[in-house]
Order: sequence, then C-alpha cells, then structure tokens
Amino acid sequence: MAISGRVPLLLLLGVGAVVLRPLAGTAWLWLLGVLVLVGLDLLLARSPARTTLHRREVGSVRLGEETASTVVVGNDASRRVHLEVRDAWQPSAGATGNRARFSLPAAGHDTLHTGLRPTRRGDLAADGVTVRSWGPLRLAARQRTFPVPGTVRSLPPFESRKHLPSRLARLRELDGRAAVRVRGQGTEFDSLREYVRGDDVRSIDWRASARSAQVVVRTWQPERDRRVVLVLDTSRTAAGRVDDVPRLDAAMDAALLLAALASRAGDRVDFVAGDRQVRSRRRLTGARDVAGRLQDAMAPLAAEIVEADWDALASAVQQFGKQRALVVLLTPLEPSAITESLLPVLPVLTNHHRVVLASVRDPELSRMARERSSVATAYDAAAAESELARRADLAEVLGRLGVDVLDADAASLPPRLADHYLSLKARGLL
Repeated sequence: MAISGRVPLLLLLGVGAVVLRPLAGTAWLWLLGVLVLVGLDLLLARSPARTTLHRREVGSVRLGEETASTVVVGNDASRRVHLEVRDAWQPSAGATGNRARFSLPAAGHDTLHTGLRPTRRGDLAADGVTVRSWGPLRLAARQRTFPVPGTVRSLPPFESRKHLPSRLARLRELDGRAAVRVRGQGTEFDSLREYVRGDDVRSIDWRASARSAQVVVRTWQPERDRRVVLVLDTSRTAAGRVDDVPRLDAAMDAALLLAALASRAGDRVDFVAGDRQVRSRRRLTGARDVAGRLQDAMAPLAAEIVEADWDALASAVQQFGKQRALVVLLTPLEPSAITESLLPVLPVLTNHHRVVLASVRDPELSRMARERSSVATAYDAAAAESELARRADLAEVLGRLGVDVLDADAASLPPRLADHYLSLKARGLL
C-alpha cells in the first residue's frame, strides 16, 4: 500500500475546521473522515496483478554508450486504471527515466522506456518492475513488484578502434611492395610494376627490367590465412588498475584492435581466456564481425584473485591445431608471476609458434623513478628503479627464449601490438 501527497493536504485542511469549531471532537471527526476516504479509495483501486508486463529484448551496448529497455504495460481489467510503474535495474546499469504514470483504458497498453548507460562491463540484470495501482481519488494505491527478467550486455568499449583505419591503410600498403623477403610459403608473388622512389632495391626484377625500358620491381601480397591466437590472462595480476582502468580491460582493448586488423588481413583469429581454468575459448575463424564476436566473448570476463595456470592455457592453445600461429599472451610483465608459472611453459609454445607477450605497464613506476625531491620520494624512486630493472631483466630473458615483449602503457599498447603484427607480416615471419 502507498498513499499520495493528497492525504497530508486533506489533513491540513482539517486545521481550518478546527479553527471554526475548536473542539477535540472536530479533529477526530476530520481524521476519521480522511481515513474513510483513504480506505474507500484503496478498496476501489484495481489489483496490480491485473497488469500485464512484458520486456522487449535489450541486447548489448558498448560500455559508456546509451541504450534503452522497453517494458510494455497492459491493462487486463474491465475499466480504466491509473498506474505508476518503476523499472528497477542494478546500479551499474545506469538506469534513468525509469518511472512513468499511465492511465490505461480497459484492454489498453503503453510502453515505459528506461535509459541505460552501463558503468561497468558484463551482464547487467533488471531487478524487477514495481506497479502501483491508484484508486479513483488518487489517495491510496496498491503496490506490488513483479520479476520481469531482462539483461543488457555491456561490451568492452573498444577505444582503440580509432587506430584501425591507419593500420588498415598500412596493411593495404603491404600489398605490392613491403614483403620483399621470400620465406617459404610466407609471401605470394602478385605482379610487376614500374620502380618508384622508395621501393626496396631488392625487389627489382632484373630480367624483366632488361626486357623493358623501365626498371621493374616485383610486387607481393602479404601472407594470408595465418593463425593468430589471443590468450587473455584473467588471473590476479590482471585485476590491478592502471590510471583508473583495469589492466584486464586495457588488455582487451589491445586484443580487439589486433583481432579486427588480423581478420581484415585474411588471417584466422582464435581466442582463449582464463586463469586457474579456461574461462572462454572461441574459434572466430570465418566470422563476419570478428571484433564484435570477440567483444561478446570478453564481456562477462572478470579478473579472479587466483594464480594463472599456464599449463591449462597452453593446452587450450594447442587444441586449436598444430599449425604454426602467432600466439599473443596478454598478461602483465610481473616478474614473480611469470617466473613461477609462465616460464616453464614457454618452450612448449615457442617450439611451435611465434610468441608475443603484450603487457600493460603502469606509468606510475616511471613517474616515481623520476621524482627525487625529498628523502621519502628518493626511497620511492629507488624502489621503482629496482622494479623497472627486474622487468627489464625479465624481458631480456624472454627475448632469449624467442618471445617478443611489448611493454607499454594502456593507451600505447594497442597500436604497438598492431604495428608489431604488421611488421611480422611484412617480413613474412607469421
């Protein structure tokens, strides 16, 4: 049950009656009259159970962008009803405008549109729809909350997609002039064309040039139909925040840019995510929208406060097939975690695949290393220098094992990873 603001107003009007007839009985009589009106209004209000509620499918939206949830409210009663409806969502869904009043005739219906702007990634659920059915005097209402299931999937924002056009332009430039190093089946001869300034002299076809009045160069198509396996670490090391952005989300951004680029380059993309166990494993080969499917696979993933089991993750990579692949490990360059769990597994991967480790670096370490204005900051700088040295030593060890290490801040890592992929592709090293 709920009462409206009209009830206190009616009680205030009773003050005038008491002034005209200043007796205790007047006040009690007025109060009794108000209570009778409220009771009658409550009895005449239709039951909220006579209301039909149906939620249309919401779908998915990128984190920070807006969408809407629509609930269709219907009246099953035989006369007009006055309803107040509230569509409740969990706080991180960012629901706005989720209350509305309806005056529905018999068998009528209307819609409630609730704006949603998610503030975190994942599946965000509706809590329920509360219906108040007011009486004809709008003094009292019957109230009930109904479970009306609904979910909006908040996808990774893919902020790095702004770098995709420039990388696609570079990819197109590779067609015909970049892949000059013939290596097995890695490059494919495309055609001959006239030499222009800037072409690699190693691409000159001397025999064709001898038959022509111009210097002629060979053009090549970049490697296609190669495999790219993205391995996303969701263990405790991915739970930290760098510049108020979770490391896991920054790694997802880098993976999305590389997946979008590789799919446009004609390569096959597979995806594994996990920590102590494999959380997600997807074959994205042949998908029309690889980045979209990858976003959908990443959306429900969250960092777990457990150690990564790289044996399990490496096994998941091997299950994709024995063909050589570019395996991208998206994991922080944390010396203790990598030394204990990843290093023993790396030979299994490097023996069959090209391995790249992409790490989100915390720029705060570099800032601390530079700040030495006081004794306290000098101690902090020493600690930061020590940590940076440990990371540099670890990167050197990984390099000797055949692993390319990319350690960059959250904003720089996606384009650097994309550039490294293009570099490998141009040199026929995938």
